[in-house]
Amino acid sequence: MRAYELVLVIKTSLTEANRKKLLETIKGLLPDLKIVKEEDWGQKPLAYSIKKEIAGYYLNWVLELKSDLPKDFEKKLITNDNILRHLFLRKK
Repeated sequence: MRAYELVLVIKTSLTEANRKKLLETIKGLLPDLKIVKEEDWGQKPLAYSIKKEIAGYYLNWVLELKSDLPKDFEKKLITNDNILRHLFLRKK
């Protein structure tokens, strides 16, 4: 199993239902996903505006994957308009 850490900055204009739907979509992109730790950091102001947003909703996941990471996973995160920024790291 490989351990990863994913930090997401999501638009604050999303409703709670749409945010949960977005997170379920992200979870569906990763096969054999096991979320070890899920932290909700809440809404925080951004240092500079991103896509005309002045605040972002922060989430931190520590996850494990049994199989390899799909090659287009980060591309799908980048192309999603509701995700302002992301940081995806492989942990040792």
